[in-house]
Amino acid sequence: MDITSFLIYCVIITFTPGPTNIVILSTVQGFGMKKAMEYTYGATIAFGALLAISAILNTVLVVVIPQILIIMQISGSLYILYLAYQIYNIDASGTNVEQVATYRSGFIMQFVNPKVVLFTMTVIPSFVMPYYSEPYTLAIFVAIITAVGFLAFVTWVLFGAIFKELLLKYKKLVNVSMSLFLIYSAIIGSGLVEIIRRW
Repeated sequence: MDITSFLIYCVIITFTPGPTNIVILSTVQGFGMKKAMEYTYGATIAFGALLAISAILNTVLVVVIPQILIIMQISGSLYILYLAYQIYNIDASGTNVEQVATYRSGFIMQFVNPKVVLFTMTVIPSFVMPYYSEPYTLAIFVAIITAVGFLAFVTWVLFGAIFKELLLKYKKLVNVSMSLFLIYSAIIGSGLVEIIRRW
């Protein structure tokens, strides 16, 4: 297992802008750090739960329907490429996220966030399951990925006000950089290269 690629993939996906991170940024601006952290706790618990569900389901799917993993990797890669295109064209000054800043809304948001759902459904089968299948090992990787997600959320909380100003000031540069990181994740991290090689 390539730990470096695994960690880079997790960091890029969790730290780059997505619905949850944008809501956190908006919450810091509108309600302050305390409410943003409340939202973050809910988002983190849901993120970990989705990873655990994914590990359990993928263990079953690997035994029953191995080809479903390729479908999940391709759909995840396509969505990440779409997200990269959206970020490239985003108008940061027009971003307006109206969301109640609560633990519950942070929790629910993860289950309806396509970026998170697709990430959690592809990261375990792409990086972990080809090398490890023991339940305790999968649990360790779920905890590691959850910790990376929590660090990403907290980073957006701590630097929320500054980051929003930077988005406005250097909007195009930031958008291009984030888009390139997402494209890298879609091609390398989601197993797309390996799928193409097999064909």
